Amino acid sequence: MPEVPLDMSRIWVEFTDPADSGQRLRCDLTWLTSSWTCIYGNGCAGIYADRPDDGCCTLGAHFTEKADYRRVKAIAAELGPDEWQFHDVGHMGGTLERDSWTELEDGVRKTRVVEGACIFLNRPGFPAGAGCSLHQHAVVKGLPPTSLKPEVCWQLPIRRSYRTVEQPDQSSYLEVTITEYDRRGWGPGGHDLDWYCSGNPEAHVGREPVYRSNRAELVELMGAPAYDELVLRCEAHLRAVTAARRAGNRHLLPLLVHPATLAAQEAARPAGASRTTSNTGASTKQPPRAR
Repeated sequence: MPEVPLDMSRIWVEFTDPADSGQRLRCDLTWLTSSWTCIYGNGCAGIYADRPDDGCCTLGAHFTEKADYRRVKAIAAELGPDEWQFHDVGHMGGTLERDSWTELEDGVRKTRVVEGACIFLNRPGFPAGAGCSLHQHAVVKGLPPTSLKPEVCWQLPIRRSYRTVEQPDQSSYLEVTITEYDRRGWGPGGHDLDWYCSGNPEAHVGREPVYRSNRAELVELMGAPAYDELVLRCEAHLRAVTAARRAGNRHLLPLLVHPATLAAQEAARPAGASRTTSNTGASTKQPPRAR
């Protein structure tokens, strides 16, 4: 299926952070109530056509700060060769040295690319299974992947950004935006990706909307009190979607629902079936395997 346009209509909501009165959240309801889900291993074509098994792991991951690097290094030290396909490459010289599992790109440190993809990506045929070895380790240990993977990896495709808003009375506040990490989030090179999931109907097949399926990531990004406020607004928005569907207002739906979610639902609906769906706005397909 073709991706939906980048410059589509979106519905935003703003509210003050209950944990910090000097901070306001600006959240993209169109994205957060969509049916997107990670389909790695279940239809994901990879960001490059010649490496379909990599998902979005082909380029490696940049670290957001020193603490991010140190955390990933500590977890990598726990991985055994039965969990991590490139364990020996990462331990050149017998220890997990920085220069063996990371590299510099334009002066910025990131995970090393080995044999065409991130050093932590186990390839098809590896006994532990294909996918991120850090993510798999988290699952085995019963830990949230947000506590083990590089920050950019577990956030994708949610995007958090900040700006200071100056008001006419000379007061100001920090605006925290939570939205979709679309192609443009990758910089100019994002337009050259052969396939990308966030705007592709093929990936809008989740059982739950993003604000529910990615609860752990959102709580980490915005804090539990702000997340609880977000849930109230997302559920109110979904009630409006349900009302529009019941009224047969097809002209209103593209404004209320992510276009990729709408396209996925249309593709999955049998000919002649009712257009009314549950108030989650989500698909009833089986969830994909996490990467």
